[in-house]
Amino acid sequence: QVQLVESGGGLVQAGGSLRLSCAASGRAFSTYTMGWFRQAPGKEREFVATISGNGGRTDYADSVKGRFTISRDNAKNTVYLQMNSLKPEDTAVYYCAGRVWTYGTRVEDFGSWGQGTQVTVSS
Repeated sequence: QVQLVESGGGLVQAGGSLRLSCAASGRAFSTYTMGWFRQAPGKEREFVATISGNGGRTDYADSVKGRFTISRDNAKNTVYLQMNSLKPEDTAVYYCAGRVWTYGTRVEDFGSWGQGTQVTVSS
């Protein structure tokens, strides 16, 4: 299993931007599908975006399409989430997750999780 550490969260005004990073330890990072998920207070954890091991495939939740971009740098063992045009409803703890070999987009597809980073968007 890969170990994951997120960073880059914080407080931002509506309309602003943040870039989350997730650093992975361990070998064969490029064999992992990586994903970003989020969980708001009182709500279930939900899918935000995923990216395949070679970066050739990405998927996004409808709520973030056109505003968020997932990317990865396999040489640095890092996956990113660029978040633009942030809205108060984007406020949540954001989690990085990894799934070895096969592609997935569901929470239950992922076996490796980071500790999460808080994103708060003020109106």
